[in-house]
Amino acid sequence: MLTPANDSAALLTRVPPSDRPWALSRLEERLAPLLSVIAGMVDLIGFFTLGNVFTAHITGNLVVMAAVAVRGGPLNLAQALAIPVFAFALAAVWLVARASNRRGPSLARLLLLIQFLLLAGVLSFSVIAKPAAHPHGLMAGIAAMIAVSSMACQYAIFHLALPGAISTAVMTGNLTNAVLSMMDTVSSGRPLMTGDDGRLKRSLQLLFGFLVGCFAAAAAISWMGDWAWSFPVVLAALAVAAALRTDVEA
Repeated sequence: MLTPANDSAALLTRVPPSDRPWALSRLEERLAPLLSVIAGMVDLIGFFTLGNVFTAHITGNLVVMAAVAVRGGPLNLAQALAIPVFAFALAAVWLVARASNRRGPSLARLLLLIQFLLLAGVLSFSVIAKPAAHPHGLMAGIAAMIAVSSMACQYAIFHLALPGAISTAVMTGNLTNAVLSMMDTVSSGRPLMTGDDGRLKRSLQLLFGFLVGCFAAAAAISWMGDWAWSFPVVLAALAVAAALRTDVEA
């Protein structure tokens, strides 16, 4: 008869090494700061070159569209389309995840590859079609929707594959976590925030990463124009490599 300890050990042996909890934690640690830089780059490059569309912060598009609806003004179709396209892309990623029958790091690797391909598509399209020359034109709108889809994929990674991780693109939440965790740290009383002690460090890493991505993207736009998209593409490739490295180590 199996004891609880033996039963747990038997169950663990049936789980692929790369999908065990320690591998999940290591992958999250490696990916989160890198993906926050990518989010900052994609958001800023999209905003400045593709008609002021927020490709990572969809909330920004909602706010702008609400303002236009109340106060009037020209409709930015790409900003309006970003909202349903983001939702459609999330649904598509969910279908891919369900069809792949993967979980944890295995699913994260697949979704990271999809994000890389989408960002590579934005780069290729931008270099060929030059959408930045007409930021409110059709080509810019197409490029923006591909970029929005890539960020939807990134959001999905942290909900479907790494559910315990902090979002790499919602900086309002990360700033809230950082400030409240800092207050708990300096306070002598009982902490008001629940959760692990590493929340402050992770939140600060993601905030810093996003800001680095924004500044780097701004410089890249000035120096490289449409080729600025090569920066998030390279980082997305590094994210895929980091996921594969976790698999090898397991």
